[in-house]
Amino acid sequence: MPQLNIRGFDLDYDISGPPQSTPLVWGHGLTSSRGISAAYPLVDLSPAETDRQVVRYDTRGHGMSSMLDDPTKGSWAELALDQIALIEALGLEQVVVGGVSMGAGTALHSALALRDRLDKMVLVIPPTGWEERAPQVDLYEQMARVVESRGPKALIAASAEMSPPDPFVGSSEFEDRRAGSLGSADPARLAACFRGAAYADLPPVDEIATITTPTLVLAWSGDPGHPVSTAERLRDTLVNVQVSVASTRAEFGTWSDQLHRFLAS
Repeated sequence: MPQLNIRGFDLDYDISGPPQSTPLVWGHGLTSSRGISAAYPLVDLSPAETDRQVVRYDTRGHGMSSMLDDPTKGSWAELALDQIALIEALGLEQVVVGGVSMGAGTALHSALALRDRLDKMVLVIPPTGWEERAPQVDLYEQMARVVESRGPKALIAASAEMSPPDPFVGSSEFEDRRAGSLGSADPARLAACFRGAAYADLPPVDEIATITTPTLVLAWSGDPGHPVSTAERLRDTLVNVQVSVASTRAEFGTWSDQLHRFLAS
């Protein structure tokens, strides 16, 4: 896959689809990558590739991109600067930005910088933010220490004791997704990503309120790391937003259709 050296690191990316409609730039979640997202997708992006370019990339510290050497560069504000540098390097003018969890946090920061260049925004399972972020920060440090001392498999075993998000209750699918995301990870790279996430937060609410771009938020219930309260806060703050919360497997199964209707609108 092609790489670009931007902001002092090598970023691995790929582009698929024809340059007909506004390109979609997509960010994955923490501990994931383009490859893992393809194996365990939350939304199917392939229909978007019929009429637009879809740009996927491995976030700094993930996949085939360079390791996160400085944890402060793992904040979503910094990752947004990486994303915008990629957009500039590819010569993209108008874009749709979106992503899952960390990718959603990154997209919100990018939106504030892109402004009129942003056509639409898609936020899938937006993570904790603002006053709810502090407990998550402590958890990331604990996870980093577990990975460093006992390896990713110990973290997978510990995570298996946690209840999955509501759409996955009664199924092993979410546990399989988590194991697939963490199982082959390099402990040093994984710990660095966790520590980087400790520096991350969503933009201030008053800044988010200035975003007028049409936005789709896809959230699920039963996940403290991606709480419904974040989606509700975004619903109450963003000017032009659709919010969908999945509490069942059937509701989760509508996400891809919702995404593609939104992109086509």
